[in-house]
Amino acid sequence: MNSDYSIPIVQGTAVPVDNQYSKNSYTPAATMIPNDGEDHFNDDQLSTPVLAAGNVQQQQQQPNQFRDVFWAAAFVLHLGAMIFVISMNIANGDGGGGDGGVSAYKGLFFLVGMTAIVSIGLSSATIGLMMRYPTEMVKLGLLFSTVLVGLMAVMGIMTGDVISSVMGIFFFAITVCYVKAVWSRIPFAAANLNTALTAVKSNIGLAFVAYCIMAVAFAWSGFWFMGMASSLSSSNSGIVFLLLVSYYWTHQVLSNTVHVTTAGTVGTWWFVPGEANGCWSSALRDSFCRATSYSFGSICLGSLLVAVVQALRMMAHQARQNDDMQLLACLIECFLACIQDIIEYFNKWAYVYVGLYGFGYIEAGKNVIQLFQQRGWTVIISDDLTDRVLMMMSICVGIVTGFVGMVIALADENLLGGLDLEGNVALVAFFISFIVGLVFCSILMSVVGSAVNTVIVCFAESPAEFEANHPGLSREMRTAWVQAWPELTI
Repeated sequence: MNSDYSIPIVQGTAVPVDNQYSKNSYTPAATMIPNDGEDHFNDDQLSTPVLAAGNVQQQQQQPNQFRDVFWAAAFVLHLGAMIFVISMNIANGDGGGGDGGVSAYKGLFFLVGMTAIVSIGLSSATIGLMMRYPTEMVKLGLLFSTVLVGLMAVMGIMTGDVISSVMGIFFFAITVCYVKAVWSRIPFAAANLNTALTAVKSNIGLAFVAYCIMAVAFAWSGFWFMGMASSLSSSNSGIVFLLLVSYYWTHQVLSNTVHVTTAGTVGTWWFVPGEANGCWSSALRDSFCRATSYSFGSICLGSLLVAVVQALRMMAHQARQNDDMQLLACLIECFLACIQDIIEYFNKWAYVYVGLYGFGYIEAGKNVIQLFQQRGWTVIISDDLTDRVLMMMSICVGIVTGFVGMVIALADENLLGGLDLEGNVALVAFFISFIVGLVFCSILMSVVGSAVNTVIVCFAESPAEFEANHPGLSREMRTAWVQAWPELTI
């Protein structure tokens, strides 16, 4: 895959909407149906619903040039400045991180290392499980989320808090109504999930990239807190806000780099599967290089928007400790949470187009939203059925890993002795191991989630290429689509 064609070109065949073709048909790019009045469909083609490519404007590969350069430069300069300041604080002993001796934490490091390995193994196994039983997993995800909300309602009732009880019952009723409304859409969500998992499995190196980037994120967190702990408690609000923006901005950039890399890789798998098949395929390498070079500025711009809102939310949360401002701070925090959800929702789809075609951030967002508006898919992209499955798998892996950590702690009673813990050490080990398992599984599930989003975009724009390159998966998605949304075409 050379540099001139490192991003797949979307060239789905748009089918004229006239009497020559039925409303629910499409023509693959390599096969045109002659207009000779004869029946050119065999029985197999007639037995499976097919979808029309419609009049959607097909996007083209963008030239290999740096996008949103200012924001990339701003991020790099800010990061260099932060590394210098943090290093100086640590060197002067002003970080506040302390040094209790590494030897005291050997047991903790061993526990985290062992449970991380277990979590990675279990997370990888869940991919095979979800691929084998996608429909059942989606159903379980819906039921799992309903049970969680129900447990929250029960806990509110047991505490005797009237407001918590009423809110818990209300949200439980809403969740039940939602499950009933979307139950018919489960087959399409399952087919979408299966397609995304197949793409990730064909490019399993995406998981390695995600784990490496998240390792950098963990290292940055430790480094940042070591150097900035005292500043957070002694500096004025303006300095604290800037420090929080820096922290969140870096984490958002790292996370979105994984998202853009996944989108580019899955997009190549969709259009040119021969170049996206292997642990370290050319599609994966090219997508990662684009995400960290040409598209890095776009990643930095969208990440900064979320980081600013996150920092404001943290400031509002801290302000709630003031008795005179609790109500106002609570309202501000809720308002900021809504803004953050909107920006993250926009980013989720914008970064798919950034990874697929190399658009700038704003242009990518406008184009992908326009695509869904042309299709009439505004309801479809708001469904989060697969997200519930991924959340369920992360929690389940976390619980299993927690029990593994508990067993390790029970086998060696002095494992966490250097931490001077009071109380049940086994429970502490379970909690630590649960967090480790949840985090590591969530990293892999985030890759799957990015693949799911990419599949939805590609399916909306280029079903013809999907049919030509992956006919079995295409047939599964097309059949499920007609069952879920018979009034919509593609």
